[in-house]
Amino acid sequence: MPRPLGELEDAVMTRVWKWNRPVTVREVLEDLQQERSIAYTTVMTVLDNLHQKGWVRREAEGRAYRYEAVSTRAAYAAALMNDAWSQSDNPAAALVAFFGMMSDEQRQALRDAVRIVQGPDREREDREAPQGENPGSVADAEGR
Repeated sequence: MPRPLGELEDAVMTRVWKWNRPVTVREVLEDLQQERSIAYTTVMTVLDNLHQKGWVRREAEGRAYRYEAVSTRAAYAAALMNDAWSQSDNPAAALVAFFGMMSDEQRQALRDAVRIVQGPDREREDREAPQGENPGSVADAEGR
C-alpha cells in the first residue's frame, strides 16, 4: 500500500494526472507558481522523489527528464481507501459508517460502480432473488 502523498507531492501529482502526458519540471513549476512561490530545484527534487517512490516514470530528453504517472489518481484513491478499510476490526461496520458519510451523488456513483463490477449477469440474479434474502445487509454489518 502506498503511503499518502505529502502536500507538495500531491500538488505535483495533481498536475501530472490532470495533464495525462509526459511533463517537464519547468511545466509543473510554471503552473505551481500561479499558486505559490516555489523554486525549480524544489519541483525537480519532488519529481525525483516521486520517481524513486514509483509514482512516476521518467525519460531523458536532452539534459532534462519528462515525467509520466505510473497509475491514475483513481487507483491511488482506491488504494488509500482499501488500506484504511483493511485496518478495521469490523470491515462491514466501517463500510456502513463510510456510506453514512457519503453524499447522494457519491452513493449513486457507488451504485453505478457496483453495477459495472458485477456485470449484467449478477444484476439479473439480484433482481430474481427471493425477497428477504439479503446477505450482508446493514443490520448484519451492525451486528443486529
